[in-house]
Amino acid sequence: QVQLVESGGGLVQPGGSLRLSCIASGFSFSDFSMNWWRQAPGKEREMVAGISRYGRSTTYADSVQGRFTISRDDAKSTVYLQMTSLKPEDTAVYFCYARDLGDRRYWGKGTLVTVAS
Repeated sequence: QVQLVESGGGLVQPGGSLRLSCIASGFSFSDFSMNWWRQAPGKEREMVAGISRYGRSTTYADSVQGRFTISRDDAKSTVYLQMTSLKPEDTAVYFCYARDLGDRRYWGKGTLVTVAS
């Protein structure tokens, strides 16, 4: 019953912007920290951004610092990733990831972001 459903991926030109959304269901969203991870062909899955419960703190990979912004809306059980100044190296499948203090971990199935001219 637990679901994390990503949306918003697509094709965008370098320098463009895109907003990803992840809608959660089947668990108490407010009890979980939320994260975005990504995986490009031939590379390991890497953490992109994270946000704590109630949005009290955020963290970003160095590669996206200053370009991406993570946010959450607990009333909508949704986490967002606003991506700006996109680069070809941002091309990857982006995954939504939830984790609570009891170490329960849930993953979405991913949405593809392609940055190309």
